[in-house]
Amino acid sequence: MAQHVRDIMTGAPVSVEPQASVAAVARLMRDQDVGAVLVTDGEELRGLVTDRDLVVRSVCEGGDPEQTTVVGALSDDLVTVRPDEDLDNAVRMMREHAVRRVPVVDDEQHPVGIVSIGDMAMERDPKSALGDISAARPNT
Repeated sequence: MAQHVRDIMTGAPVSVEPQASVAAVARLMRDQDVGAVLVTDGEELRGLVTDRDLVVRSVCEGGDPEQTTVVGALSDDLVTVRPDEDLDNAVRMMREHAVRRVPVVDDEQHPVGIVSIGDMAMERDPKSALGDISAARPNT
Protein backbone atom coordinates (compact mmCIF):
# COMPACT_ATOMS: atom_id res chain seq x y z
CA MET A 1 0.00 0.00 0.00
CA ALA A 2 1.31 3.43 -0.93
CA GLN A 3 2.20 5.80 1.85
CA HIS A 4 0.93 9.33 1.93
CA VAL A 5 2.41 12.61 3.06
CA ARG A 6 0.01 12.72 6.03
CA ASP A 7 1.64 9.54 7.37
CA ILE A 8 4.98 11.23 8.01
CA MET A 9 4.41 15.00 7.98
CA THR A 10 4.79 17.18 11.03
CA GLY A 11 1.30 18.46 11.75
CA ALA A 12 0.36 21.75 13.38
CA PRO A 13 3.25 23.68 11.85
CA VAL A 14 4.74 26.66 13.64
CA SER A 15 3.78 29.86 11.86
CA VAL A 16 4.38 33.58 12.16
CA GLU A 17 2.89 36.72 10.66
CA PRO A 18 4.89 38.58 7.97
CA GLN A 19 5.62 41.50 10.31
CA ALA A 20 7.36 39.27 12.89
CA SER A 21 10.94 40.31 13.52
CA VAL A 22 13.85 38.12 12.51
CA ALA A 23 14.94 37.96 16.17
CA ALA A 24 11.48 36.87 17.32
CA VAL A 25 11.37 34.15 14.65
CA ALA A 26 14.84 32.92 15.62
CA ARG A 27 13.79 32.71 19.28
CA LEU A 28 10.62 30.86 18.29
CA MET A 29 12.64 28.36 16.26
CA ARG A 30 14.93 27.80 19.24
CA ASP A 31 12.08 27.45 21.72
CA GLN A 32 10.01 25.15 19.49
CA ASP A 33 13.08 23.18 18.32
CA VAL A 34 12.27 23.66 14.63
CA GLY A 35 14.41 24.68 11.69
CA ALA A 36 11.60 26.16 9.61
CA VAL A 37 8.41 28.11 10.17
CA LEU A 38 5.60 29.03 7.85
CA VAL A 39 4.81 32.68 7.25
CA THR A 40 1.07 33.22 7.11
CA ASP A 41 -1.15 36.23 6.69
CA GLY A 42 -4.33 35.13 8.41
CA GLU A 43 -4.94 31.71 6.90
CA GLU A 44 -3.04 32.50 3.69
CA LEU A 45 0.36 30.87 3.29
CA ARG A 46 2.86 33.58 2.29
CA GLY A 47 6.10 31.63 2.53
CA LEU A 48 8.49 29.48 4.49
CA VAL A 49 11.59 30.63 6.34
CA THR A 50 14.40 28.42 7.62
CA ASP A 51 17.11 29.08 10.16
CA ARG A 52 19.57 29.27 7.26
CA ASP A 53 17.37 31.81 5.47
CA LEU A 54 17.47 34.03 8.55
CA VAL A 55 21.27 34.03 8.51
CA VAL A 56 21.90 34.25 4.76
CA ARG A 57 19.10 36.63 3.79
CA SER A 58 18.85 38.79 6.88
CA VAL A 59 21.50 38.68 9.61
CA CYS A 60 24.47 38.92 7.25
CA GLU A 61 22.89 42.01 5.65
CA GLY A 62 23.57 43.90 8.88
CA GLY A 63 20.13 45.18 9.82
CA ASP A 64 18.78 45.19 13.34
CA PRO A 65 17.20 41.72 13.82
CA GLU A 66 14.69 43.18 16.27
CA GLN A 67 13.49 45.69 13.66
CA THR A 68 13.87 43.66 10.44
CA THR A 69 10.79 41.66 9.49
CA VAL A 70 10.87 38.09 8.32
CA VAL A 71 9.46 39.05 4.91
CA GLY A 72 12.94 39.78 3.56
CA ALA A 73 14.19 36.32 4.50
CA LEU A 74 11.35 34.06 3.45
CA SER A 75 11.05 31.84 0.40
CA ASP A 76 7.81 32.76 -1.31
CA ASP A 77 8.08 30.68 -4.48
CA LEU A 78 6.76 27.62 -2.69
CA VAL A 79 6.21 24.08 -3.74
CA THR A 80 3.36 22.56 -1.72
CA VAL A 81 1.82 19.12 -1.36
CA ARG A 82 -1.47 17.86 -0.05
CA PRO A 83 -1.75 15.41 2.86
CA ASP A 84 -3.19 12.69 0.59
CA GLU A 85 -0.31 13.03 -1.90
CA ASP A 86 1.54 9.79 -2.54
CA LEU A 87 4.89 9.88 -0.73
CA ASP A 88 6.81 8.86 -3.86
CA ASN A 89 5.36 11.85 -5.73
CA ALA A 90 6.36 14.17 -2.87
CA VAL A 91 9.93 12.79 -2.99
CA ARG A 92 10.09 13.38 -6.75
CA MET A 93 8.80 16.93 -6.31
CA MET A 94 11.40 17.69 -3.63
CA ARG A 95 14.17 16.37 -5.88
CA GLU A 96 12.89 18.24 -8.93
CA HIS A 97 12.74 21.55 -7.07
CA ALA A 98 15.81 20.88 -4.88
CA VAL A 99 13.98 21.67 -1.62
CA ARG A 100 14.39 20.12 1.81
CA ARG A 101 11.06 21.12 3.31
CA VAL A 102 7.63 21.41 1.75
CA PRO A 103 4.51 22.94 3.30
CA VAL A 104 1.51 20.62 3.35
CA VAL A 105 -1.76 22.38 2.49
CA ASP A 106 -5.41 21.38 2.47
CA ASP A 107 -7.82 21.84 -0.44
CA GLU A 108 -8.25 25.53 0.43
CA GLN A 109 -4.45 26.02 0.43
CA HIS A 110 -4.36 26.46 4.22
CA PRO A 111 -1.21 25.04 5.82
CA VAL A 112 -1.71 21.85 7.83
CA GLY A 113 1.87 20.59 8.13
CA ILE A 114 5.40 20.41 6.83
CA VAL A 115 7.19 17.42 5.36
CA SER A 116 10.97 17.39 5.28
CA ILE A 117 13.77 15.37 3.81
CA GLY A 118 14.52 14.27 7.39
CA ASP A 119 10.96 12.95 7.76
CA MET A 120 11.46 10.98 4.55
CA ALA A 121 14.80 9.58 5.70
CA MET A 122 13.40 8.46 9.07
CA GLU A 123 10.52 6.72 7.29
CA ARG A 124 12.32 5.23 4.30
CA ASP A 125 15.84 4.58 5.60
CA PRO A 126 15.97 5.01 9.38
CA LYS A 127 19.45 3.45 9.62
CA SER A 128 20.97 5.96 7.20
CA ALA A 129 23.09 8.81 8.52
CA LEU A 130 20.31 11.30 7.72
CA GLY A 131 17.73 9.08 9.38
CA ASP A 132 19.89 8.80 12.51
CA ILE A 133 20.55 12.53 12.64
CA SER A 134 16.89 13.38 12.05
CA ALA A 135 15.75 11.06 14.84
CA ALA A 136 18.38 12.24 17.35
CA ARG A 137 17.64 14.59 20.23
CA PRO A 138 18.63 18.19 19.48
CA ASN A 139 22.00 19.36 20.73
CA THR A 140 20.79 22.77 21.89
